[in-house]
Amino acid sequence: MAQYLLSVIEPDGPMPAPEVLDPIIRDVVEVDTQMRDAGVWVFSGGLHDPATATVLRAQDGSVVATDGPWAESKEHLGGFTIIDVPDLDAALDWGGRLARATTLRIEVRPFRDGPGS
Repeated sequence: MAQYLLSVIEPDGPMPAPEVLDPIIRDVVEVDTQMRDAGVWVFSGGLHDPATATVLRAQDGSVVATDGPWAESKEHLGGFTIIDVPDLDAALDWGGRLARATTLRIEVRPFRDGPGS
């Protein structure tokens, strides 16, 4: 088995209206339940708005902290799920299910030097 990160890429801007967001949340909960039932779910979580981020970077032997995202962008990491599946095909299948549920882009990426790699 190999672990994959399924990253949810959200557009910047206000949260969708409840009539748009509620069915998405329902569908995401369903995919999450399917992952747990299939035994592939490891961990998942949603993230606060990028404005709550603090970016740390090494500079001249010290660490400099700045508020907010490190790059100007029209999208950001909104949440993620870690799955443990036999191969990339299985990871892509679960990523596709999550893409349909969230209606957003999902980046599927294997962990380096993780279990099964």
